[in-house]
Amino acid sequence: MIPRAFSRLFARCMAAMLLALATLGIAAPAQADVQVSFHSFNGSVLWGRYPHTFVVFEGTLDDGTRVSENYGFSARNSAEAITSGPAEHMIITETDQTIANTNRHFTVTVSDQRYRRMIATVLAWRDYPGDYYDLDENNCIHFVAALARLVGVDADVPEEYLRRPKAWLNYVTRKNPQLGAREIE
Repeated sequence: MIPRAFSRLFARCMAAMLLALATLGIAAPAQADVQVSFHSFNGSVLWGRYPHTFVVFEGTLDDGTRVSENYGFSARNSAEAITSGPAEHMIITETDQTIANTNRHFTVTVSDQRYRRMIATVLAWRDYPGDYYDLDENNCIHFVAALARLVGVDADVPEEYLRRPKAWLNYVTRKNPQLGAREIE
C-alpha cells in the first residue's frame, strides 16, 4: 500500500512542478528529434550521374534549431577518380527534387551530441588534406559507412559492393535487423 501511495504522490508532485515551471515560462528540457536517413541514388552513366549514397538530416535540436541538410562524398572530377587513383574530393548536397527520386533505406533518430559528432565527421572528410577520394578506398559508400557506424549500425564495405550503393545499403539492412527496414528492389 505504501509504495502505491508514494508513487501517486511522486507523480502528483512532478506534475505540479512541471506546471509551475511552465507557468513561470521555464520549459522542461526538450529531447532532440533529428532523423538521419540513409539514401541511395540509382544513377546511370548514360544519364550523367553515377550511382551514389548520402545521408539526410531532418528535425530539431534541443535548442530549437531546425535541421534540414544532406551530405554525400564525391570526386570533383569523375574522370580523374576513375583513371588515376586518388582524386580531389568534395562534400556534395542534393536538391529536394533529387532526394524525392532516391531510395530511402532506413532512418535512425539521434541525439544532439550524436548529430554533432556526425557533422564533425562530415567536416573532417570535407577538410581532409590532399586528394582523398578513391574509388576503392574512400568513395561515397565509405563516407556513409563511417556515418552509419557513429549511430551503431554495422556497416562494413565488402569489395563486391564498392560501386553499388543501393546493393550495399540493402546489405547493411540485412546485417542490421534492429533497424526494422526492408530491402529495396
